[in-house]
Amino acid sequence: MKSYYSNGKLLLTGEYTVLDGALSLAVPTKYGQSMQIEIITEPILGWTSLDDNETVWFETTFKITNNEISHGVYLERSRKVRNDNTVSERLIQILNAAKRLNPNFLNTKNGFRITTKLDFPRHWGLGTSSTLINNIAQWAGVDAYKLLEMTFGGSGYDIACAQHNTPITYQLIHGRPFGKPIDFNPPFKDHLYFVYLNKKQNSREGIKHYNANKAHLKTVIEDINNITSQIMTSNSLEDFETLLIQHEEIISKLTKQKAIKTLLFNDFKGSIKSLGAWGGDFILATSKENPSLYFNQKGFETVIRYTDMVL
Repeated sequence: MKSYYSNGKLLLTGEYTVLDGALSLAVPTKYGQSMQIEIITEPILGWTSLDDNETVWFETTFKITNNEISHGVYLERSRKVRNDNTVSERLIQILNAAKRLNPNFLNTKNGFRITTKLDFPRHWGLGTSSTLINNIAQWAGVDAYKLLEMTFGGSGYDIACAQHNTPITYQLIHGRPFGKPIDFNPPFKDHLYFVYLNKKQNSREGIKHYNANKAHLKTVIEDINNITSQIMTSNSLEDFETLLIQHEEIISKLTKQKAIKTLLFNDFKGSIKSLGAWGGDFILATSKENPSLYFNQKGFETVIRYTDMVL
């Protein structure tokens, strides 16, 4: 039996602009996704996906015929079958893309039983797709960035996080991904918190909105690069908060969206920054005191310390 594991991700700076070459700061999370592969005699792929509670949320069987992956008839077991056609189609797309990158992948008379397991709730947006892509890429022996490009698309920073165990800078240079491990360990990390906004944001929709509104990118990217560099070396919480505010103002103006603090947390004493596509998933909040009660009273119950989230 073979096992693979990939880290989840959070993008601290450079959301949206990372697609156009901005220098971004990203962190791998202590939460991720594992994948176990067991060889079986039948020429099928039996697929089971478990959530963070080890509950089956998806289950099906694919056929391997003529060196292609296609839908199969599920072999009934005692538990109820959970087969989502959208998920099935996406998995078929990923597996066949991996085969195009490596024709020897799954070119066997045997079959496989695959079990994936998430460490985090599916709706958190920490990289359900990117961790899957990276795990399949490891199994198939192919470039995860190329597999991502052939399937979900995106900047690839999430793949870099899946593969690194420290914070990284990430940048697309002439379209090529560059993830660099860095020593980002702010002395004020005990005053940093991640808050889930009770909504999983569709990053593809966010990117579509960004592409429809972006303008004057050269100056914007220069500003984001400068902020990212300063955040990486920031030694005081006050300076860090100022930089977060500047970043929010730039992206707000660029995408013609109101900052999340203005929309929901205008009376919060610390700074708040959106992470990834605006409007959902996690935000980063700074506070000298634990802000859990403040956010809980507003209906946001998931508040995680920086040190409990970041690998």
